[in-house]
Formats: sequence, C-alpha cells, structure tokens
Amino acid sequence: MKLNTNKVELMISAVRKNQYPNTVLPEIALVGRSNVGKSSLINKVLNRRNFARVSATPGKTATINFYNIDDGLIFVDLPGYGYAAKAHDEIKKWGDMIGEYLNNRPQLMQVILLVDSRHKPTKDDVMMMEWIRSKCEYAVVFATKCDKISKTQLSNNLELIIETLDLQDGDILIPFSTKNPECADDFWDYVYGCVLDDEEEE
Repeated sequence: MKLNTNKVELMISAVRKNQYPNTVLPEIALVGRSNVGKSSLINKVLNRRNFARVSATPGKTATINFYNIDDGLIFVDLPGYGYAAKAHDEIKKWGDMIGEYLNNRPQLMQVILLVDSRHKPTKDDVMMMEWIRSKCEYAVVFATKCDKISKTQLSNNLELIIETLDLQDGDILIPFSTKNPECADDFWDYVYGCVLDDEEEE
C-alpha cells in the first residue's frame, strides 16, 4: 500500500486522552528534544513547506499533534523535551501528557526518536530510549541536521550515537537532512518496510 502524501490533514492538537482521535489507524510517534527538527522532518517527508508548524521558540509546542496521512497512517508529533527554560510545573505537565499517550495508546506502532547528529545524545535522550526499549520491539533513531557537519564528523557522531544510546543489532539508525531529497525516501522505505508491512501481516 502506497500512501498519497498529498492527502494529509491535522486531525487535532490534543492535551488529554479524551481528545485523541477515535480511529484504528496505525500511529508512528515522533519524539525528541525541543528544536531537534520533528516538524521539519514531517514537512520534508510530506513534501509540504509549512504543514507542520516549525516553532521559532524551542519548547513552545505543548500539544500532541495528530496528522492523518491518506487515511492509512497517523503521524503523532509529541512535544519536545529538555528545554531548560521550562518551569518545574511545565516539565511535569509535559511528562504527564507524554506518558498518558505512550502508555495508553494501542494504535501506537513505533516511537521514532530524533536526535541532533551534531551532538552527543543527552540524558533526556537516553531516558527516552529506555522507555522505547520497554515498549517497542526495536529502536528507531533518526539523526537530524546531518547536512550541517562534514561526512567524517557525521560518521564519528553516528558511532557516538550508537554507543550513547546502546543501539543493538536490529535497531535502526538513519541520518536525515531536510536538504537531501533521498532522506525522505529513506524515511518512507522504513515506514513501508517495517510499519505498514507489519500492520498488513497482522
């Protein structure tokens, strides 16, 4: 099944479980630090310029955004974490919101962790990976902004990401750049090969 990426819609921006869309479509959740590039990735793979809003202020997005792709798949954009300027009560609210979705959404097929390819994954990234390990059969990591560093540095940093997140055989690590059209193809190759194929087999 090939999805028509021209047929997409923002279903809802939710903050509570009772606001989640009532569908049975498989969901892929995107999670990562504030300003890691989740919205930019969504725009790139859907070939849209401003479909998912890219916030100029890191940590500003505080909703769970559900994007329906051709009535066959839902992207779930989770609020970014790790923004130091957030107050303690805001951090707790974020944790409660994310936890409620991740722990209670049967439609969730996979959580994709986005990390910045220019830097070593943070403690928050490692904690999120531990949660993914507890819920998902394997880990999927996209290393964003890889066009901003040299090929040699990227190669070294990918090794650092593998080591820091303790990625294992069977896990998936994919470099991603919004400047490279082939990266969108890499994303969809993963989706069609691992998520939608698994869904059809069930």
